[in-house]
Amino acid sequence: MESAGTTGDQATFDVEHIGGIESATVEIPPGVTILAGRNATNRTSFLQAIMAAHGSDWTSVKGSADRGRVELTVDGETYTRTATRTEDGVVGSGSGVLSDPTLANLFAFLLEGNEARQAVVRGDDLREVIMRPVDLAALRREIRDTEQRKAAIDDELDAVASLKQDLPDLEQRRATLRDEIEDVRDELQSVEVDIDDRTLDAEITRQNKNELETALDELQATRSELRRVRDEIQSEQESISALRDERGSLAAERASLTDAPKERLEEVKADLTARRERKRDLSEYTTRLQNVIRFNEELLAGEHTQITEAIGAKPESVGDITDQLYRGSKTTCWTCGSRVKRDRIESTVETMRTHREETLSEIDDIEAALDELSAERDDIETAVNRHEDLSETIAEIDDEIDRRQSTVADLRDRRDNLSSRVAELEARVSSLRSEEFDEVLDLHTEANELEFELDRLESELDELNDEIDEIEAEIRREGSLVEQRKDTVAELIDLRTRIDQLESDATKQFNERMDELLEILGYENLERIWLERTDQPTDAVDQITAEDVVEGSTFELHVVRSSEGGTVYEDTIAHLSESEREVTGLVFALAGYLVHEVHEQVPFMLLDSLEAIDAERIAALVEYFSSYPTYLVVALLPEDAQALRDEYHRVTDIG
Repeated sequence: MESAGTTGDQATFDVEHIGGIESATVEIPPGVTILAGRNATNRTSFLQAIMAAHGSDWTSVKGSADRGRVELTVDGETYTRTATRTEDGVVGSGSGVLSDPTLANLFAFLLEGNEARQAVVRGDDLREVIMRPVDLAALRREIRDTEQRKAAIDDELDAVASLKQDLPDLEQRRATLRDEIEDVRDELQSVEVDIDDRTLDAEITRQNKNELETALDELQATRSELRRVRDEIQSEQESISALRDERGSLAAERASLTDAPKERLEEVKADLTARRERKRDLSEYTTRLQNVIRFNEELLAGEHTQITEAIGAKPESVGDITDQLYRGSKTTCWTCGSRVKRDRIESTVETMRTHREETLSEIDDIEAALDELSAERDDIETAVNRHEDLSETIAEIDDEIDRRQSTVADLRDRRDNLSSRVAELEARVSSLRSEEFDEVLDLHTEANELEFELDRLESELDELNDEIDEIEAEIRREGSLVEQRKDTVAELIDLRTRIDQLESDATKQFNERMDELLEILGYENLERIWLERTDQPTDAVDQITAEDVVEGSTFELHVVRSSEGGTVYEDTIAHLSESEREVTGLVFALAGYLVHEVHEQVPFMLLDSLEAIDAERIAALVEYFSSYPTYLVVALLPEDAQALRDEYHRVTDIG
């Protein structure tokens, strides 16, 4: 990733009633900004204001106000967010820089409670933290859809291959039919010439001659009309056949639709509503819980002195002698006003943090279920709508088939009547015939039979031509299907390797950044800290399932030290110093920042609670991190801030 450097405009924050800030306007230029000051000087509150401006709900409202506000102006745009205190906790509103602050909360806003930092310290599942911004449920669905598309294309290619084998026999049959038709036409033409050449014998009386000529003329006209009716019947039958083919295709598509009863659709919608309500309740609950946690953290950090002073104020009393002896190691409990040891409050806060993490995990599970239910609802609605459209079209085709069949029935009646009339005329001619007319009648009968045979052969040829045309059209699709399959396989490989690539990039970024920083920071006898991927899928890409892809591998963090004698050995994270652990957590967060390209969405990176690291190493760490975001804002104690470059922008007074 290219570093953001110091390009960009100056950012201006107008803050009111956020954290401990009454009112303040702070300008942040591109590059590094140091918030230098002691505890309870609103440094953390201002970092919360920056987070709030980006859409994060990790903020608090000043105790004396019901509502806080932060306005950010940068790059010609203005973003305004409001934090309102309600019975359920602090609720944010307005338009922030981000519609979804998940990436920023995880990998850019690196305050003390940042999950990426704490995951290293607590030994949490590092892969889960890196993968959290990825919608694994959506990826799983996309892989399955692509697999189904590939399977459908493979079936079509198999069908084309089978058709290619059938085509030579069909073409041979067509050639034979054409030869047969040509022979019958030649024979019919010869018979018709013989009919035209025949003349009446002079021995026949004038009356018989006229009657016979009239009967023969009518017979020939009736036979012509009979041929025309047969042609109409054939045309209608071909139309009916085409309509039935279309109906068959539509019916097959309708049959292939997912069985999606409307009753299931209502169940899914009801389930979605219930789960959304549950998610909303849990979200409001976690907000209230976080407010309590943050308030206690700020109280332990020395903020909210007015509250502790008010609680600590007692009537004229010397107090308990034990309380006086331990006053230096205790703090005031804001709920009951008694003096208790700090570690008891810290333990309670840690329990609340754990409970909040469990609640957030339940929310994640609900969100995954919501994604799956939404997809199922969309699939059912699509299937139901398509089913209705297909049923309507099929009904229209059925009506058209019925109409044409009725026409065919009428034409067949007409054909039968004409055939009967031909028989009557032939009988009439037979009664008046002479030897010559017998010959003419035989020729008419032969011509009639030849026309019947010609009709049959031509109908068979038309059907065969249609079948061959359809097969050739399918065969012509083979090249397109091969290209589609190629593109689909490439898409499938990309989907199946997306998680693998992300995991690989994350471990690579962590290991490279960690190696560079350890060399810069120079921790004694600490040779290397590196991240290893284990339990990776071993099957070929085309054999990996959607579940395998989502399951992914695991991350294992290794620590390598060297003894005074130069022996290299593997250690554990638990044995790292607090400074080493903090650096490791920050580098892990930076790896997530890089692989997810957070800089493209989030111009700010925030650093806080670096007291466990010595001043010189903080200076080196800040310089290293400064090459990535456009704005790097760091909260430091005055003595630590002195070790940093003088050219860094400094803010020492925040309302």
